[in-house]
Amino acid sequence: MKAVQISKPGGNFEVVDRPVPQPARGQVRIKVEACGICHSDALVKEGHWPGIQYPRVPGHEIAGHIDAVGPDVTQWKPGQRVGVGWHGGHCFQCEPCRRGDFINCQNEKITAIHFDGGYQEYMVAPAEAVALIPEELPAAEAAPLLCAGITVFNALRNSGARAGDLVAVQGIGGLGHLGIQYARQMGFHTVAIGRGGDKQALAKKLGAHTYVDTSAGSPAQALQKLGGAYVVLATAPDSKSMSALVDGLSPRGTLMIVGAGMESLTVTPLQLIGGSKSIRGWASGTAKDSQDTLEFSAFSGVRPMIERFPLEKAADAYDQMISGRARFRVVLTMNS
Repeated sequence: MKAVQISKPGGNFEVVDRPVPQPARGQVRIKVEACGICHSDALVKEGHWPGIQYPRVPGHEIAGHIDAVGPDVTQWKPGQRVGVGWHGGHCFQCEPCRRGDFINCQNEKITAIHFDGGYQEYMVAPAEAVALIPEELPAAEAAPLLCAGITVFNALRNSGARAGDLVAVQGIGGLGHLGIQYARQMGFHTVAIGRGGDKQALAKKLGAHTYVDTSAGSPAQALQKLGGAYVVLATAPDSKSMSALVDGLSPRGTLMIVGAGMESLTVTPLQLIGGSKSIRGWASGTAKDSQDTLEFSAFSGVRPMIERFPLEKAADAYDQMISGRARFRVVLTMNS
């Protein structure tokens, strides 16, 4: 089979021939039809995650169908349309797992970090990491929902917001363009926050009731004029921009962070104490959360905006993503 691997930290993408892997006990083999390219793939490309074993095949937004199952796998069968996301399995034995909190497993496996990912024609994954893909969703559109989609969908449905509440989505990019769609379909009064008036038309097309242009004035003041946001979903990894939105929260409002930035937030205790506001981070979710995301997307019409590249052009596809030129998710598709 064809695969695209990284042989060392900071190395180039290499198109290689590999033997088709065999599923071991508790694993399934997936014939990959599409694999999204995520900014987190840089962890593999540049070696930023400690302990990665090379060569490694990146990719944790995988859509395809089951080709074979290993011993003791009873819940999956060849032919089923399935996907695998960031969460690549759990131990079932640590304290979080014993409480059913699998996303916080102390021995969590991460797809493409602890085992090879989806930049290849076949891949194997733990059975507990697999989600069903509805028939209505093409593989290339399902793939980004297994990371970008679940991240914003799961954060919103666990944010405490109820239908009719004002929910603002900061950023109109790979995460934000999906967050706006989900917020609208969940029944929230949806506000999109972006920089520049040129993004207003797209924000409205995606479902935003209101657009706030950060270059035209304080976004926090704009939110307060609307009554304050019960939830601000922060998708763009810009800590300064996130911090500026705390004062736009309503009483008991939450800044829900899914955009992974490295810089510190700048917030005073008084900003949080006044109005009993909070700041919260949210990880993506388990395979069942991915399946919920896919099913909701299928019947509600939420779809990612994607650019397609063949597997052999993985280097070009990655460059399109990492440069910020993509509108808005890049997906590798398999020829076979």
